Amino acid sequence: MSWVAAPITGSDLGVKRAEIRKGVREVVLCKDMDGKIGLRLKVIDNGVFVQLVQANTPAINGKSCAGWSSDNAHKELKNAIPEKITLAVRDRPLERTVTLHKDMNGQLGFIFKKGRITSIVKDSSAARNGLLTDHQICEINGQNIIGLKDSQITDILNSSGGVVTVTVMPEVIFEHMMKSSIVKSLMDHSIPEV
Repeated sequence: MSWVAAPITGSDLGVKRAEIRKGVREVVLCKDMDGKIGLRLKVIDNGVFVQLVQANTPAINGKSCAGWSSDNAHKELKNAIPEKITLAVRDRPLERTVTLHKDMNGQLGFIFKKGRITSIVKDSSAARNGLLTDHQICEINGQNIIGLKDSQITDILNSSGGVVTVTVMPEVIFEHMMKSSIVKSLMDHSIPEV
């Protein structure tokens, strides 16, 4: 049997698009003409998470928001000076990326339903590279697929090259973030520029 190791270099476009940067960094935003910032926040276990960044919008000013309610975080953003809003952010701390190779039949070795990985094929690229069941697929080659139908996700996977990078999150965390939310329908599904 021929084992193919997934690349660990950054030369693959999918790897570049799906890069998760470690550590905290500063992001400066501004409000649009309507006074909106274009993001939605959600509090989970005393952490403030950016739940949605709307397409074509600018994506809390030196104040630690640890332990804040979503109302406090939204109030701070609403009252911020429109020209400069500074956020300290950490890229997707609960997500991870897995790079997979298609087999000679074009398969990656996992089955999903509603974007959730339900089973892994034994001895497949998915199995060898540590993909797990009960994880939600968030991105394929850096493209957000949250809220897409399974047929659309399948089309993206089928049109991808032989090497595919998937970004996943534990289903329990994903469901907690998306519970009672309409953000799935507002997601930007465009392919990011590198």
